[in-house]
Amino acid sequence: MATRRMTVSQAIVEFLSHQYTVDGDHRERTIQGVFGIFGHGNVAGIGQALKQLSVEDPSVMPYFQARNEQAMVHESTAFARMKRRRATFACTASVGPGATNMLTGAAVATTNRLPVLLLPSDTFANRSSDPVLQQLEMPHDATLSVNDAFKPLSRFFDRVQRPEQVFSALLSAMRVLTDPSETGAVTIALPEDVQAEVIDVPEEFLADREWHIRRPRAEAALLASVARVIAGAKNPLIIAGGGVIYSDAHDALQKFVEQTKIPVGTSQAGVGSLNWDHPQLLGSVGATGTTAANRAAHDADVVIGIGTRYSDFTTSSRTAFQNPDVRFININIASFDAYKHGSALPVVADARETLTELTQLLSGFSTSPEYQKKYTSDKAEWDAVVDAAFVDQKLALPSQTEIIHAVQSATDTTDTVICAAGSLPGDLHKLWRVRSPLGYHVEYAFSCMGYEIAAGLGAARAGATPIVMVGDGSYLMMHTEIVSAVAEGLKVIIVLIQNHGFASIGHLSEDIGSQRFGTQYRFKDQVGNNFENGEKLPVDLAANAASLGINVIDIKQTVSAIADLHEAVKTAKKAATSTLIHINSDPLLYSPGGEGWWDVPIAPVSNLKSTQDAYAQYKTEIAQQRPLLGNGVEDKK
Repeated sequence: MATRRMTVSQAIVEFLSHQYTVDGDHRERTIQGVFGIFGHGNVAGIGQALKQLSVEDPSVMPYFQARNEQAMVHESTAFARMKRRRATFACTASVGPGATNMLTGAAVATTNRLPVLLLPSDTFANRSSDPVLQQLEMPHDATLSVNDAFKPLSRFFDRVQRPEQVFSALLSAMRVLTDPSETGAVTIALPEDVQAEVIDVPEEFLADREWHIRRPRAEAALLASVARVIAGAKNPLIIAGGGVIYSDAHDALQKFVEQTKIPVGTSQAGVGSLNWDHPQLLGSVGATGTTAANRAAHDADVVIGIGTRYSDFTTSSRTAFQNPDVRFININIASFDAYKHGSALPVVADARETLTELTQLLSGFSTSPEYQKKYTSDKAEWDAVVDAAFVDQKLALPSQTEIIHAVQSATDTTDTVICAAGSLPGDLHKLWRVRSPLGYHVEYAFSCMGYEIAAGLGAARAGATPIVMVGDGSYLMMHTEIVSAVAEGLKVIIVLIQNHGFASIGHLSEDIGSQRFGTQYRFKDQVGNNFENGEKLPVDLAANAASLGINVIDIKQTVSAIADLHEAVKTAKKAATSTLIHINSDPLLYSPGGEGWWDVPIAPVSNLKSTQDAYAQYKTEIAQQRPLLGNGVEDKK
């Protein structure tokens, strides 16, 4: 067998350049580049291999910079979302803090079931330089390093202690990265000495290799039972999750609901499953849902979950579904999610394939005219509420609702809104009127502050026009990736909403009786030893952004603020490079309520009257929680 003499790092980089994902007739490179921040742990290994390839053939494995290791993982995750999990990036970091900076990114990717390959450097396998700079020593276990922290955050973990282990490690990594049910962060820890060791690599290992995404069909007998249960339902409801997006099941879902007239509510990851104005789409469901979707969920006798993991926000902390006879049919490629809530009929199969077959099996079924009239009326009522909330009130400090409308009304159908944390995700979930399958990307599985701007770069690399909406709290977490956008000429539009604090947690703190404690950006009150009563901090975030090299449009606090924002977005759309638009808002002006609830336990004993009142309300709400065990028996009568 012909071999090539290479370092382990050179073998890794070249191997990755020859991996392809195949999804039906779609074929593309699985690993489309490598992000890297170099230190002593990887500069002579992966860094040297990337440099060598950049000299020999820059197109083989492109290298990309990042300003923070966490951010480069976020970029890769958002890119994978926009690519429907068919492609991603690898991320290399040095020993110690470089590696641990990627931990949060790993959790985001795995929680969201999105593939990303992490290559953190590790301490010397031969221990000749033990302890090396930045090494964490554990007196009770010499085999541990900081990279062991990746194990609970990764869908697959390996450590290459000897050069010949690289073959099985990388093949296993690719298996998981391209597995629709098992994907997430894949971590291959690379000791810095092993990265530079020499190995004879078989040419076969370096040849093109294809990884086919599985699209399994459901068992015929099971699907027939599913069809019978749906056909016997009076108030069925579909909960569309991210699985609809990743299986490219939009057309199949549309055909199914137009034939059966079953309404649809969407999770955060499922927004885009249908366009906002589709007659069967009732909008978002759950704690941040619409009144239309939540009323349908309340009365549903059959809930058809498609590609959803049923987070507490989707189920309103298990208060959304109040029909005592409700049954769950969960269609999911992952059995872990398919069996949730004691599903009467868990269907472990691909969403698109299952919907296509169910459409045929239910060719003669349609929900009743009375049910259609009810949910259509509820949808129209909600749309009217939103239309009224969108009206510009001519305030110098506008509401977030008005800001969302001003931004969307200036965007194009195919633009992608990006967000992750704070009060914005809840408002966007209810209010953003999505007009394309990939027009909405709100990371709400981990809801990671600091994700937004890095994710915008990832979406831009995938060919999207990202509209990043971010609050000042999340912006201050990780705004430095603006430098990467400037350096590469990536087109990102950032709408930075400044409300001088943590608006979301401030609202929640008020709801649970803690009076927005610790959530405002103010000078410290030395007497009260808090940040409650001081003046607002004189932080100029527009100037901060401009100092990073991005074009900035600062919306002044006048009665024309919303109109100015609308025009600013249109101006940014026309620009060739990135633009940040800064606007102040009033965090006390809330979006319309959708009749959802979220369980945040409240202290039952308190000296604060506000907490006592909040607990009294909490007891009322929590009484509505249900175990959601479903009904595991099919009624064939």
